[in-house]
Amino acid sequence: MKLAHPILTAAAVLLALPAQAACPVELATYRDRDGRAEINFTPAGEGAVVTNRFRLIVGDTVFDGLVMWSGGEARSFGQLGYKCPDGDVTGAEIEACTAWEGPLYAVDKAGGVGLLPAEGAPAPATLLLAGLGPYLGGSPAAETAGLTEFPFDSFQLSGCQE
Repeated sequence: MKLAHPILTAAAVLLALPAQAACPVELATYRDRDGRAEINFTPAGEGAVVTNRFRLIVGDTVFDGLVMWSGGEARSFGQLGYKCPDGDVTGAEIEACTAWEGPLYAVDKAGGVGLLPAEGAPAPATLLLAGLGPYLGGSPAAETAGLTEFPFDSFQLSGCQE
C-alpha cells in the first residue's frame, strides 16, 4: 500500500480551506451558542426589497425569515414568521405570525460588527439577531408553535450548503 506524499497531502488540505472560508452568505448555516437552534440561509431570488432569506429551526419548529434594508440610515432588518398566511393579509394576521423582528448584524472574526452582506458575499463568522430570545419568548407565534426554550441571540457559522 502506497501512502500519499506528506507535502502533497498538506497542499490538498490548504487548497480546500479557502473554499470553505469563502462560503457565500446565501448558502451559510449557523448554530446558536447553546445548540438549541440553527439558521440556514437560502437564495432570496429576484427582488429589490428582500436581500436575504433564511430559516430558523428550533427543535421541530421552523420559522421563515427574511432580511430587508431599512430606509434612512441603512440597517439590515430581519423578520421571522411562523405559518404566516399568503396573499392579502391584515396587520393583525401579520402580528400574530411574527416571531421576531429587529436588526440583524454580522460580526467578523476580529469582532467587528457590521451589516449582513448581500448574496454573493462571503458569510460572516457570527450573526447577531438583536433581542431574538426575549422577543421570541413573548411572541404569539412562539406560543402557537409550543416553544418553551429559546435560542440565544448569537449564531456561529457552522457550515456551507453545497
